[in-house]
Amino acid sequence: MHTQHIIRRIHRKRVVFNALFVLGILSALIVGYVASRAQVSAVAPTFPTSINQAFNEANQRFGVPVVLLKAICYKEGRISQNAGVPSVDNGFGCMGLVKNSHADVLDSAAQDLGVNANQLKQSLSANIFGGAAILRANALQLSSNQTLPTNLADWYGTVAQYSQMTLHSTALLYANEVYAILKQGFSVQVGTETVVLAPQSITPNTTTAAHIHTASTLPGGCVNDGKTDYPGAIDCILSPPAIFDCNVPTSPNDCNYSSSDRPASCTIQTTVIQPCKIDQVVIHDTEGSLTSALDTFQCPGTGNTQCPQASVQYIIDTDGTVYQVLHEKDIAYHAGNFWYNEHSIGIEHVGFDATGFQWYNSSQYQASAKLTSYLLKKYHLPLDRAHVVAHGTVPAPFLAATPNHVDPGPYWLWDYYLELIHRQGVPFPAGGLKNQVITLHPNTDKRPFGRNGTETPANFNFFYLYNGPSTASGLIPQEGDGTDITDETNNVEPGMSYYYLAKVKDPAGTGDTMYEIWYGEEDHAHDPTNPTLFANAQLAWLAVPPGAATEGQGTLVKLTGTNENLPQISGRPTTGSLYYIGDAPDGAVFVSAYTLIEDGTTNLWYEVNYNHRQAWVPASEVTVVH
Repeated sequence: MHTQHIIRRIHRKRVVFNALFVLGILSALIVGYVASRAQVSAVAPTFPTSINQAFNEANQRFGVPVVLLKAICYKEGRISQNAGVPSVDNGFGCMGLVKNSHADVLDSAAQDLGVNANQLKQSLSANIFGGAAILRANALQLSSNQTLPTNLADWYGTVAQYSQMTLHSTALLYANEVYAILKQGFSVQVGTETVVLAPQSITPNTTTAAHIHTASTLPGGCVNDGKTDYPGAIDCILSPPAIFDCNVPTSPNDCNYSSSDRPASCTIQTTVIQPCKIDQVVIHDTEGSLTSALDTFQCPGTGNTQCPQASVQYIIDTDGTVYQVLHEKDIAYHAGNFWYNEHSIGIEHVGFDATGFQWYNSSQYQASAKLTSYLLKKYHLPLDRAHVVAHGTVPAPFLAATPNHVDPGPYWLWDYYLELIHRQGVPFPAGGLKNQVITLHPNTDKRPFGRNGTETPANFNFFYLYNGPSTASGLIPQEGDGTDITDETNNVEPGMSYYYLAKVKDPAGTGDTMYEIWYGEEDHAHDPTNPTLFANAQLAWLAVPPGAATEGQGTLVKLTGTNENLPQISGRPTTGSLYYIGDAPDGAVFVSAYTLIEDGTTNLWYEVNYNHRQAWVPASEVTVVH
């Protein structure tokens, strides 16, 4: 989805309590309470220069376990202060102390410590102290006798409260992530120091989160009524059908979806397709806030031409809350290719493709992985990039609609995401590896997050193609002018598999390996007399950094044209020249992940990785290479 709106991110964070000033002297510790909030000392501390010492001193002062402070500092910021630059929701430092319209934990922590808030923005040690102060206050508020938990397991509810998520379920998700870090441990080099968290053998006491307070305000048109397909999702399902459903005779022309009964059948006005299998989950970003996305999808069909005729099954906010907009059985208008709409479930993620590193975060990935694992199990789909696809790998259905959308963009961490889905009990596909087939796995996925649980600009993960067997040969033609980092016409995404004819070490000295592959180039996009986005498969050289390619899976297919024509590439598995988006020379070899039967026929089609996107070729053009 690409509807620009003013960014106003309604996000998680902490409960802000009434402040209490406590008078103290250097030799005495005076504790007071106002509105269940405890203060330890009004004397402004001198923060240590050592990070490890800061954890220890914060523990001594506030009673919060050192390992818990380390785990949150790691989750929120990877033990980084990010030079005082805030996150998207205006959160500062490795403890994620926010100051926005939703919460003001930053000033609250500063008041507790008796320091200027700017010090918490700039100093990592001060930020750790600030987070410890908030955790202590939360723990005392949750306690029936105003005492701190006596063991690490019982801090679970306090951690959930610290998140200040919209829903109880997402607050628990945050706490679960922190306790997963505690169990796994880590070692991080920060300057000259090494911060180590030894793995903890611990089972969190989840009952301590029974009475935490979460934000109760839901977006307009949404209720938490349990009437969703996905358990725990917020119900924002479009109603009434007379306004939104294009299959209702009285609905306006700018309706939003088509009611159906998938996978039993798809209904398009009076046409019924039986069966109508769900083959894919499509990953999107919203290009705006949660509010703007819901406003777009809930735009009422009343003849208002400003309504975009768009819908999606699910939206995931940056705090991990899942909102359902449409029933899974219905056809959402989300993929820019109606065949894909008929055969997929769409998931939007609040964020922007060009700056995904500022938006996509661990809470969002975790929530999305749980949702996608549920969908893959429900619809019996394999865990691979042919079935869990980007909007950016969905082709335009026909040439006039080329190119299609490009989200979630170059910062979506596919390896990390698929691994999270796998951890939910979804197996990776079995099967033999193919000789001369590579699958791309960027090194950027190996340590995915920086500050505040979000990515960093270094997580850019497209792989580019060149004219010759050297990066000095220049990039292959691009549809755009080269200034748009989301342009997907001369690169490929992680997790995609390609057959290569040859490989060489980059003579330009980059350390990359150059793989010669067939790739559908839009090489006539800038022709002065007859520009076209019709793609022609050419031999190009894919640059892959060391360690970023493994042997891949898939069926090798050699293409051969019919009736003296070149093999024609289609944007959907539907017979007809209307859907031709490219071609390939006889003998070109591609990797196919699966086949299917064209709707309403017996025609067999092969899915192929044609360029950055999927494409389709009929069995009549295919020879399987054994």
